[in-house]
Amino acid sequence: MSFIKPQFRHPALPKNRVGYTKADYEGAISTLCAGCGHDSITAAIVQACFEIDLEPHKLAKISGIGCSSKTPAYFLRNSHGFNSVHGRMPSVTTGAYLANRDLIYLGISGDGDTASIGMGQFVHAVRRNLNMVYIVMNNGCYGLTKGQDSATADAGSISKEGHTNQFRSIDLCSLSIELGATFVARSFSGDKHQLVPLIKAAMAHPGFAFLDVISPCVTFNNNKGSTKSYDYVRAHQEATSELDFVPEKEAIHIHYKEGKSVLAPLHDGSLLHLYKLAPGWDPTDRRSVIDMLQNAKVEGTIPTGMLYLDMNTRDLHDLIHTVPQPLNSLREEALCPGQAALEEINASYR
Repeated sequence: MSFIKPQFRHPALPKNRVGYTKADYEGAISTLCAGCGHDSITAAIVQACFEIDLEPHKLAKISGIGCSSKTPAYFLRNSHGFNSVHGRMPSVTTGAYLANRDLIYLGISGDGDTASIGMGQFVHAVRRNLNMVYIVMNNGCYGLTKGQDSATADAGSISKEGHTNQFRSIDLCSLSIELGATFVARSFSGDKHQLVPLIKAAMAHPGFAFLDVISPCVTFNNNKGSTKSYDYVRAHQEATSELDFVPEKEAIHIHYKEGKSVLAPLHDGSLLHLYKLAPGWDPTDRRSVIDMLQNAKVEGTIPTGMLYLDMNTRDLHDLIHTVPQPLNSLREEALCPGQAALEEINASYR
């Protein structure tokens, strides 16, 4: 059995506007378990990047430790990448973004990497409104260490061994909204129709874009009684909206249905079109979203789709007033402006 992908590609494969085929956004062959939800998320990332005409060298993919953090090897092989230590992906991404603001930063994490060892890192990345896409591949268990409950496992969920989880789960979407995230969404790895436009919109959003993607672990947490299994999520998923992502370069042809629609302009000229399905929910009102998430927890349902969006956002560079160009492009005269400039700075503190 070969684990090497063939290099030959059919010359008639369709290409996007920047001249790439979808195969150009792929990576190595996955070594995850067959049927793992993480591979479906990888496929959605590949599809999203192809559709938005992303040049691979303009994206940096950064991860920590865990099954989820292996996945950047399986997509965008020609992008920048850094596999950091457990739970420290947000810090590495912060440093990279402050040094070079011209790249799109895609952070890949898991429920253990984020909600346990990496929680302290995660909350500060959110409150600083770091301009990145943060995807949590959420399966409710620690797959690399044989399936123990993670911090996102729901209370009452039953493990493969028959153990009932006694602890309340950490809802990363609610936490993100409380901390000031400006884009919060939840999806299901088995719903590519919903997940692809969410990833595309997140990449166009100027601030911290958080995606909590429920991704069943077929080996340790896909049993009857698990609230992160394929069957449970399919039976309890309730979409908040139908959505379309309209890139800046495409003509806008939207067919409005009965009910309320929201057309959200993003900073690059793209548009996010939301058709509301959930009653009493306003994606631009934090309190409305938090109430909806709390009600869903009581009812045992899983709201998916675009949950919260702040269109009046300022990212970390804007907040701390950094220079507009990447640090590696600064020349000596800017880095060492001379004695007169130093004296002027010192005088301002006297």
